[in-house]
Formats: sequence, structure tokens, C-alpha cells
Amino acid sequence: MGNPVSLFLYTGVLFMNEPVKVLTIAGSDSGGAAGLQADLKTWAALGMYGMSVVSVVTAQNSMAVTAVHPLPLDFVAAELDAVLTDYGAAAVKTGFLGRVDLIQTIAAKLSLYQLCNIVIDPVLVNHKGQAMFSPEVTQAYIDHLLPLADLITPNRREAELLTGLSVQSVMEMETAVIHLHAFGPKYVLLKGGRDGDELVDLFYDGTAVTQFRSPRIDTINTHGSGDTLSAAVCAFLAQGMGMETAVYKAHQFTHQAIQRAASWQLGHGHGPVAPYKPQH
Repeated sequence: MGNPVSLFLYTGVLFMNEPVKVLTIAGSDSGGAAGLQADLKTWAALGMYGMSVVSVVTAQNSMAVTAVHPLPLDFVAAELDAVLTDYGAAAVKTGFLGRVDLIQTIAAKLSLYQLCNIVIDPVLVNHKGQAMFSPEVTQAYIDHLLPLADLITPNRREAELLTGLSVQSVMEMETAVIHLHAFGPKYVLLKGGRDGDELVDLFYDGTAVTQFRSPRIDTINTHGSGDTLSAAVCAFLAQGMGMETAVYKAHQFTHQAIQRAASWQLGHGHGPVAPYKPQH
């Protein structure tokens, strides 16, 4: 009888099918809704082996971020070296960075280790759409990280900061993805459009724009949905899927994650999504 784990013996050492390794470079959310916690939950749900390089530690819950502690630059670089010299990674994504020197260092490491399937989520605004960093941070993304990206996943407000354009309507989003693509990424996924009762994300491959639509779910529990989406894309790319297929499947996965947690009340504010089937 066959063994479902698929083991084999080689020179006295027992091997088994290994999970696919994926890496997040992101901040820690003490409330567990966003940041590297959202990434790792998503990857666990999709059968990935998730690894993390912590850029910043935050004290936050569903209502507010009360403290932020950036990790020293040399320590973040040491984390990257430790992971990539040993494990490597089939895909990598970035989240909260927030510093010019850190963006430059991460870009240099991504180039040094010749990583593929790079997903850059340019975290530039808070959940209210307010800019969190100086214009120099936005420019550092443009100069150093976006040209290395296989995919970038800004929301509309982040696209406005990156391009200087108004990005409100779906038509304006179509113009923005072309400008974003000119910064060097192979593909662009612009999130957060509204068209009546539908949410619209735009995917651009350098030639054509594809719309990914989903019905709007009446809930405030969307904290971490952007992280879940970019992490899911990472996972599907690491599994060998093409970019448009990976984005389509990640879009569906994230919609389901929002739907599962729509009625939750874990805290007193902006709640998380559920990138897994809750066990009761």
C-alpha cells in the first residue's frame, strides 16, 4: 500500500515531501490581525512554510496603534542573512518598512540573494488613508524596491502618493496602474476601488487591465485584508502558478476570509479577517 506522506530512503537518511518556503519582511501586530501575523496565518492555511523578518514591533489592538518600536537596521539585515543563507525562499513579500535606510538595505539583500516572486506591498498609509511617513520614504520605494518587484499591491491612497495623481474612480485607477507600472514592477495590482455595491481591484500586466470584482461585505472586520491578499499571492506564486492566476485565486481567498469573520466581535473596533476555517 502507498504511503500518503510519500517517504523515501536515501543513503540511510529519511526524507519526506517538504513544504514550500515563503518569507515575509514586515512588522509585528500585537493584536494578530495584520502584519507578519496575517501573513503567517495565510501561509499556514495554504500549506506553506512561513518565515519572518521583523522590521518593527507595534503595540496595537482593534482600536489603535499605541506604540511603535523599529528594530535596528543591522539586526533586520542579520535576520535576512540568517534566513536566506540557510533556508532560501520560493517567494518573498514586504509589508511595513517605513524607513529609507531599511528600504535600501532590503532592496540590496533581495538583489544579492537573487530572489524571485517578489511581492512589494508599499505600506504608506494607515487604515484612515493618512500618510504615515515622509515623502522620502515614498521615493525610496520608487527608487529601490518597485523596480525589483514581480508584483506591487498598493491601495488607491498609496497609489496617489506614489504617482501624484488622483485615484478615486475606476477610470482614474486605470490611468494609475499604467503610471505605477512605469516604475519598474512586472505587474501591478491596485486595490480598493468602489463601483456601486462592488469592490474593484485592477490588475495590469503591462499591456492589458483586468478587473477583479467582488460584492462589498457589510463589515468593519477588514483589518489585515491587504496583508492576507499579498501573502496569498506569494503562496500561489511559490506553488508555480502564473501571476494572473495567483492574483485571481488570492482575490477569492481574501474575499472568503473577510466573509468568514464578518460577524466577529473580538475587540471593540476594526476587527481581523479569517484566512482559515475556524474550528469550533
